[in-house]
Amino acid sequence: MSRFSHQRHKDLSPLAVPRELLIVCSPLRSNVNFSRIIRTACCSGVRRVLTCGKTKLDPEIARVEATDIAIEPHRTLPPVMLRLRQEGYQLVGLEQTTNSESLYSFRFERRTALVIGNERLGLADDVLAMLDRVVEIPVYGLPFSYNVATATAMALYEYCRQFPSG
Repeated sequence: MSRFSHQRHKDLSPLAVPRELLIVCSPLRSNVNFSRIIRTACCSGVRRVLTCGKTKLDPEIARVEATDIAIEPHRTLPPVMLRLRQEGYQLVGLEQTTNSESLYSFRFERRTALVIGNERLGLADDVLAMLDRVVEIPVYGLPFSYNVATATAMALYEYCRQFPSG
């Protein structure tokens, strides 16, 4: 007899306090990537995702209800980022840049806005100029970067590891 048996749909892990992490998405090219980001955000306890562009949620991929997470559409990122800074969020880009810090040693602040770039173009220069810090995930093979949904999932996991109870 095995020591392990499946437990599908276990009770949710409780958060002592709500997550103070939110995601800010540049215009994404793929509804699949956006939907995967939303699914991971919900599993991580993230309650708000701010978006630009015409990205639409595919509920079959995201597997969430419209009430599970606040998805806020905006025209452009800089005004949103300025407002978030005024609300006390540290603006952290997820991008390969000069002076970016490795996700392996990066210390998130509890109140963080994780800014995600476009799949092909990354973060625009005006967005990069507004960031407080930039984090990247080391890559050891080709292609030269992770898929945007995968990279976001890795960053969310690290944030949750650092703040396991909210």
